[in-house]
Amino acid sequence: MHSKRSARRPAGTGSLFERTDRAGRRSWYGKFWSGDRQVKRRLGPVREPGGSEGLTRRQAERALRELMLRDRPAPPGTERLTFATAAERYVRHVADVRQRRRTTVRDYELIVRKHFAPFFAEKGMDAVDVHLVDAYMQSKQRDGLAANTVCNHMTLMYGIFRHAMRKGWASSNPVAAVDRPSQPATDPDIRFFTKEELEALIRAVPDDELGRLEAVLYLTAAMTGLRQGELAALRWCDVDWAAGLIRVRRSYTRGELTTPKSRRSSRAVPMADRLARELERHFQVSRFRADDDLVFAHPVAGSFYDASKMRKRFKAALGRACLKPMRFHDLRHTFGTQMAAAGTPLKAIQEWMGHRDYKTTSIYADYAPDPSNGRRWAQAAFGESGDLPAEPAIPAGQVARFSTVRWNADSGS
Repeated sequence: MHSKRSARRPAGTGSLFERTDRAGRRSWYGKFWSGDRQVKRRLGPVREPGGSEGLTRRQAERALRELMLRDRPAPPGTERLTFATAAERYVRHVADVRQRRRTTVRDYELIVRKHFAPFFAEKGMDAVDVHLVDAYMQSKQRDGLAANTVCNHMTLMYGIFRHAMRKGWASSNPVAAVDRPSQPATDPDIRFFTKEELEALIRAVPDDELGRLEAVLYLTAAMTGLRQGELAALRWCDVDWAAGLIRVRRSYTRGELTTPKSRRSSRAVPMADRLARELERHFQVSRFRADDDLVFAHPVAGSFYDASKMRKRFKAALGRACLKPMRFHDLRHTFGTQMAAAGTPLKAIQEWMGHRDYKTTSIYADYAPDPSNGRRWAQAAFGESGDLPAEPAIPAGQVARFSTVRWNADSGS
């Protein structure tokens, strides 16, 4: 009889391995620590390739997690809390100790009040088991919540139980043993403005005080990739004319000033010549030009431009320009696609756009020039002639037909 061990696993997750008996039958076994004793149990037979009997590796992993949850010793603490109370304490911990954004805390409070509290009622922490958590997840899916939303609920619930275990309020984390819903694949098609569409949008803004502000606002959004909240909070002291940079230090979201949504508390974005000139013209006609005044302040009140009104007027301008429906956020995608088309390294784009994860920036990789110049080789292999074209023609309508550099060199830009 011999064993086949799996790769090394993180501490606290137990170990999963196969064992073959004298008759040649293979079984899954799990081993883990429960308090000060080591537990080793058979989980079930190994499913053979092409067979329908026995456990797959994934099923064996789940069986091991459930076994660990059932066999975990009771917490040493004496305080017994309901799930609702533990959830409220965790949200306060997130706000006071971890110093999370107020908007994040409010989102957590809403989930606890609107979803967790009604479903779990006054159940104690140890009464919330794997089956009840799974029932909660399924009920929210039946209610029509998106898979991403349900996954966010499960992430919050996992954090509540993890915090409760550290405090001695719970003996296990049942969320760890529940398979979360599969999230839909990200739409590979990015919506963004072409040069002509952006110019048409700017021409379509009304000739009033708000319209003159919005023309510069839309151009800034497209040529810097700043988020709507970051544009709303931008001050004149953040515009570094000498260095040709816009420094992103704050964001205004849901009526509150916060730090930008990125890995760092601030970042600097390069400013093209055309944008610098347009911002200079806007500065000269603005009533609010002190260092701490808002660049895109309400032209009369000097206060933050209302986000809802901004989006409504943006939608109206799209209609007047006879453009397809777009979101204000698609101006940000315009920056990403055009900078990639100009050959900008994706790492630089990641820094300028304030993406936490490089995977987010990689959606623009398809718009970057082909470093292998593959079209030339495809033409040589399959074209009517074996000659390599000196300069591949770029079809009209493709994003690569213009770049930020060419854009700046156009008339009036």
